[in-house]
This record gives sequence, structure tokens and C-alpha cells, in this order.
Amino acid sequence: MSIPIRWTPTHGDPYRPVPYRPERMAVEESLARAAELRERMSRRRTVRQFAPDPVPEQVVRDAIACAATAPSGAHQQPWTFVLVKDAEVRRRIRAAAEEEERVSYGGRLGEEWLAALRPLGTDEVKPHLTDAPALIVVFQQRYWLGKGGDRRKHYYVDESVGIAVGMLLSALHLSGLAALVHTPSPMRFLSEVLGRPVNEKAFAVIPVGYPAADCRVPDLVRKSLDQVLVEV
Repeated sequence: MSIPIRWTPTHGDPYRPVPYRPERMAVEESLARAAELRERMSRRRTVRQFAPDPVPEQVVRDAIACAATAPSGAHQQPWTFVLVKDAEVRRRIRAAAEEEERVSYGGRLGEEWLAALRPLGTDEVKPHLTDAPALIVVFQQRYWLGKGGDRRKHYYVDESVGIAVGMLLSALHLSGLAALVHTPSPMRFLSEVLGRPVNEKAFAVIPVGYPAADCRVPDLVRKSLDQVLVEV
């Protein structure tokens, strides 16, 4: 059941609640959907080897739209999703990212972090940034910036954008696409390459596409439900 949007609140507006009456799902259907979702999400893997085949752009746009429904602090929705399809822009992003990664893997990360990464088989070479047909660069809006330069603080930005990225990854996977969360550090070059305003800070680069025919992933095991769930 869709809920019509009758009013979009702005900063400082009074509280104006509207009815919310979603249809309650039958228990049997709820159980079936939950089991199916759990099984499908259990097959999600981070992919670093992408096929060059194009992906349906509307699928990616719909996944971003799903991510933008995420809850956020004070409903400030402090995110921007930049969809990068241009091959030259992706090449520039890869070149800048690999420059930072060479420094990181060369000692900036420290041995403890490098040891944690070793089972994943990662290094400073990042072909996924150019092999994948699209990149979604997620920016967090640290504050609202008006046309006249006015600023207003945003709240719980990290938490809000993190939830949105999680929903984005789920939407992409459930739509049949593969993805990777790449966080080169520092990421200031992304704002420069993509011409983003001063109130935005890069949060993650997410290559999107289909796995390559010879794609391989680390032999990893996720924690069981008993290991992550505490009931009181």
C-alpha cells in the first residue's frame, strides 16, 4: 500500500503527522518472505572481477532510489549518489585511487591492518574501477549548503549514509548485480574529479556490474546467527 506524499517538511517547520496504515502481512507470507530474503542475501559476495558488459541503467537508478529511502537523522537525507559511466572519468578515478593505495600498502596502513587484509588478496591495483561498467560514488553532506552560502548542521551523517549504503548493496544484489565497497584513503580526489561542492565528503566508491566469467572470491565463512545474535 503506497502512502501519498502530501507535505515535505523543511527546517524549522512544526510537527504535522499524517496517517500510516500499511496492510498487515499474513504470518505465513511474512515467514516465507523472510526465509527467501535470508537465503538470497546469504549468496551476496563482494566482487573485484567484473565483466565489461553494460548493466541496465534503470536497475541501478532504482537501487539508488531504494537507498534514498533510508532513515536519516532529523530526516535530513545527507547523501548524494554520483553515477559514473564515462570511461575517462572512471580511468581518472582509478589512477588517483591507485596512487593513494600505493602509499597505503607501502606502509601507511600499518602491519596489523595489512595482516587483516591478507586473506582477502587485495593490493594497490584496482582494476574494478575501470572494468565495472559503472561506479556509484557516495558522498555524505556534512552540512546543508544554501545558494547564498548559508549553512545548517546535519546530524548523524555517518550513521545515515552507512544505512543508505547497506540498503543500496542489498538492492543491487537482489536485482542481480554485483558490487564492491571501495574506500581508498584519503578520498579527497573524488570531490575534485567529480566537481562536488565543499559540503560533501566522499564516503565510498561502489563499482557495479556483473561478475567476470572467471571471477574468483576469497574462501570466507560468515559468522553464524548464534554468533551475532544476543536475545534477552
